[in-house]
Amino acid sequence: MGGHSHWSTIKRQKGASDAKRGQLFTKLSKEVTVAARAGGGDPDMNPRLRLAVDKARESNMPADTIKRAIERGAGAGEGADLVEAAFEGYGPGGVAIIMQVVTDNRNRTVSEIRTTLSRNGGTLGESGSVAWQFDSVGFIALDVGDGDPEEVALAAIDAGAEDVRAEDDRVEVYTAPTELDKVRRALEEVGLSIATAELSMLPKNSITLDDKSASQVLRLLDILEDLDDVQKVFSNADFPDSVLMEYAAAQ
Repeated sequence: MGGHSHWSTIKRQKGASDAKRGQLFTKLSKEVTVAARAGGGDPDMNPRLRLAVDKARESNMPADTIKRAIERGAGAGEGADLVEAAFEGYGPGGVAIIMQVVTDNRNRTVSEIRTTLSRNGGTLGESGSVAWQFDSVGFIALDVGDGDPEEVALAAIDAGAEDVRAEDDRVEVYTAPTELDKVRRALEEVGLSIATAELSMLPKNSITLDDKSASQVLRLLDILEDLDDVQKVFSNADFPDSVLMEYAAAQ
């Protein structure tokens, strides 16, 4: 998981430009809308919506934009056209890929994903073809800063984490999907700095890639995540550190 989560971190850092920020706001708005539609428009009563709103705020989305996104989901307006779906496929080196989407036109989204995969050494798979290789989890990244990673890890375990892993200057926390909000709140209450908190797909086993395949997969994941309808992309790729460093330097 380390290689993929490092790619995700680099990807988030890349979203600083105005163009990327505009695209990020669109994706976050969709998540707020579908969360409100699924569980109601009150964040205090809807953990998924609370998570979506918190992420939007962390990304400096204007409060009015968040409010409109909630209203679209809680009402019967344009948000009613949005549907959630997951697509599965393969990338270079046999890497398994899951793409979570929110779209108002499934046929368009399928076509874009299939074309993107085929042009970059991948293929679109059938439903269920790779999902069995992943577990649905809650994922929290904690910034350690000047703190002791072991103490941070112990605090996460006390908060209800199922698994904790130290990754350089941060601690990665994994929870049951239904416990993500509870664990996050407990960590915040003890003063820990949360870099991100989200529902994720954790590969049961990773595929170690050579430098060439790793570069191809990174490019493919990048392009997939940039598609308007794609919210999140997960893979079971384990990237060499040298390739990740080169990728980060290019951002």
